[in-house]
Amino acid sequence: MRATRAIIHLERLKTNLLEIRKKIGSKPAICIPVKADAYGHGSVRVGIAAIKAGAKFLAVASVQEGIELREAGIVAPILLFSLPIPEEVEDVVRYQITPLVPDVDFARMVGETAARLGETLPVHIKIDTGMGRIGCRPESVLDVVKEVETWTSLHWEGTATHLSVADSLDADDRDYTQKQLLRFSEAIDRLRQAGYNPGILHAANSGAVVLHENSYFDMVRPGLLAYGYPPVPSLSDTVPVRPVMELQTHVVFVKKVMPGEAISYGRIWKAKHETVIGTLPIGYADGLPRRLSGQLSLSIKGKRYPLVGRICMDQCMIDLGIESPVKRWEPVTIFGGTEADPTAADLADLLGTIPYEITCGINKRVPRVYVE
Repeated sequence: MRATRAIIHLERLKTNLLEIRKKIGSKPAICIPVKADAYGHGSVRVGIAAIKAGAKFLAVASVQEGIELREAGIVAPILLFSLPIPEEVEDVVRYQITPLVPDVDFARMVGETAARLGETLPVHIKIDTGMGRIGCRPESVLDVVKEVETWTSLHWEGTATHLSVADSLDADDRDYTQKQLLRFSEAIDRLRQAGYNPGILHAANSGAVVLHENSYFDMVRPGLLAYGYPPVPSLSDTVPVRPVMELQTHVVFVKKVMPGEAISYGRIWKAKHETVIGTLPIGYADGLPRRLSGQLSLSIKGKRYPLVGRICMDQCMIDLGIESPVKRWEPVTIFGGTEADPTAADLADLLGTIPYEITCGINKRVPRVYVE
């Protein structure tokens, strides 16, 4: 096993889902996004664990991601969040991956393909209430429904929208989210008045789970929360969760350096006094962003040690201090260990980004170790 590894705490995933269930109540189903290899956690193992923990749906962003789950033996419903190109639609049907239908043309294409293959494909109609990505306008949803309903090869299973600022505490953003939910509800009312059953209704992402209880409908789609990061850090107690991924490496070399000696590329860091430097076998090719050079402190037995010099492709260095008790081969937590350790959110804050980008960026060459 390589010294650098991502430990995936599946027991924390289960606990996080239990906390989400406490928040949303017993009625709404839970859909867990496992796109982008479950945000770097491993889609198959996470998908299986999520289903065992009570999730009813999984969600992916590409057809290939859905195929991977099916070929691993997962039979639970799989939502496809992004649109496939025409050449992929046969696989959507063959592998029973449930697409979001945003318009009449796409409905016709999947209906024709399913009919030709002699299959029935579940679909969810997508309404754009203000995200501006994919989906029909609320006022044109009846046109899409009528096209879907003309195809006996399609089963209209649900209707969805996506909320763009549901994780914001800003008053204007909160008002915008409520307007999105109103547009969605009004569109659903029009469908019901026209005699249609819109099926499973879903809109809530992680931010909406925390901030907008009227967004739950029949199903919620928490990603960030499930993987252990509160979408609104100031409200972390609302749904207490723990990071599922722990990124760990080891000290593989220690050396004493003298005042004025430089560490790593560019000589951007020089020792101000005699100290001990530890070398870690992790770098930007593993997913530790080079932009964190000189900004990050890493955890060894609960104590922080500053990262010094530039992060290299495969290695980086930390300042252990002249009288450090740290020995060669000791484990180092990059993020996600105990509550005293850094989190992916801490790294994201330093970079002005979100925790997703950190966990998604952990390279495939970093082995995943699963803890049940």
